[in-house]
Amino acid sequence: MLKNTRVYIVAVLLVVFLASCVSASIAAQKGGASSGIVTNGEVIHLRLAHFFPATHPIETEVVSYWIKAVEQATGGRVRVTSYPGETLLRASDVYEGVINGIADIGLSCFSYNRGRFPVLEAFELPGITYKSSWVASKVAWEGVKILAPKEVGDTKLMMVFATGPGDLFTKVPVKTLKDLNGLEIRATGLSVKTLKSLGAVPIAMAQSETYQALAKGIVKGNLSPAEVLKGWKQGEVIKYLTKTPFLYNTLFYLTMNKGKWNSLPDDIKEAIMEVNERCFNDVAASLWDRQNEKAIRWAVDEMGIEIIELTGEEKDKWLDKVRSVQEEYISAVNDMGIDGQKVLNTVKQLGDKYNNQY
Repeated sequence: MLKNTRVYIVAVLLVVFLASCVSASIAAQKGGASSGIVTNGEVIHLRLAHFFPATHPIETEVVSYWIKAVEQATGGRVRVTSYPGETLLRASDVYEGVINGIADIGLSCFSYNRGRFPVLEAFELPGITYKSSWVASKVAWEGVKILAPKEVGDTKLMMVFATGPGDLFTKVPVKTLKDLNGLEIRATGLSVKTLKSLGAVPIAMAQSETYQALAKGIVKGNLSPAEVLKGWKQGEVIKYLTKTPFLYNTLFYLTMNKGKWNSLPDDIKEAIMEVNERCFNDVAASLWDRQNEKAIRWAVDEMGIEIIELTGEEKDKWLDKVRSVQEEYISAVNDMGIDGQKVLNTVKQLGDKYNNQY
């Protein structure tokens, strides 16, 4: 009798132990990356630096999506901490900061480092039509893969995406080239040359500095996507929006320190590459389309901003003026040993391809 009782107790204890093991396994599977369980190796901690405010959609939609997806795809083996609002690196220092390891990953604009990325400047030339940010982003990311520019070979690009067409936001009405003549306008990258060709006075500064510059009258306007009206609250300090979709496009990059990338296990690299493409297609490529629409509606309805459309004749005058910027670009990059016409043709061909798909 005693022997049977002991056997029974052992059997019960064994059942309880097995049940607890099964429960722990199920909990781990359900918890995934967020459970903090790492099945293979140590947790890899990475720092991501960018200049957008913590409330901006770049942080709340693109960066947060990418971070969560990377954590999930790697089973919690990679954890990324975001440093928005220039808390780790200034906008113009992000790329070099990634190269030097100050940040493991960085997100910023190529145009904040004028002359550093000659091939990529072709995607921002005026006079090239992009119907949307989705079109501009598809053109840029595919173009980078085709052209494989050496200028970005010192980091590992995660993705490139774009704002697409931008407009002119001003404190005074701009309906003609005469209205624009001598007007101080905030600009970066090739937009500086674009505005000069139109007779304006470009003032180079980061987007983060523009609100105060407009409020104080240091600049009288900004050439940018409509998103900044709400995302950067510039709709509070301007009164007019002149539609100029043929003047502007800005490219953003998400990139990683090359040494850090090379140190990652192959399966983690594969997981991150898959996340990159998913994030690009699901969120980043059309981010500015969504934000521009919301911002313009807010600026008109809440701020009373007036929308100005150029006449067909006036638009042709502006296009004629900016044609020289493309010619100067080809000449300049040819002197660097880069086939400028080939680069520009690639951009235009991809533009036609994706404009037709939009």
